[in-house]
Amino acid sequence: MVTTEERTNRSKNLVGFVVGDVRYAVDILRVREILNPLPVVDIPHAPPAIVGVADHRGEVVPVLDLRARFGLGAATVTRQTKWVIVRAGGRGVALVVDAVTDVFGAGPGEHREVPQLGVGDEARGIEAVYKHSGGLVFVVDIDRVASPAETLDVSGLHQVVEGAPEGT
Repeated sequence: MVTTEERTNRSKNLVGFVVGDVRYAVDILRVREILNPLPVVDIPHAPPAIVGVADHRGEVVPVLDLRARFGLGAATVTRQTKWVIVRAGGRGVALVVDAVTDVFGAGPGEHREVPQLGVGDEARGIEAVYKHSGGLVFVVDIDRVASPAETLDVSGLHQVVEGAPEGT
């Protein structure tokens, strides 16, 4: 795993991914790891975008489906489906994405204004827009997008998650 201290080359400052037909990115300094999906334990009464929790390296992390968070229909999990483990609200959160695309740099010349669409702008959680590889990439504000995970109390769930059957 690459640590934050090793990510000092800001020429590659974003991790790109796809959700539906839209390209997104997150600041590389917020990314802890990218991995294949792990077994998930369902949590009753969780917010709709939270598909459950998983044991990631001894930490119980909420699993947030970005398709659900962005109001898209469910998709079949494929070999391209990945989890982007990010730091949000003082803990790890797994963001489920359709595919990770690349690590790239975005400078001032590629910056575009974030469109103001009215109602729901705050919930969309877009903090920047860049032109990259001939299209637009929307940079996600992790704290706003992962806010449903902040209200989830995972204390005391470590034993439940550790004992989860494979493929749950």
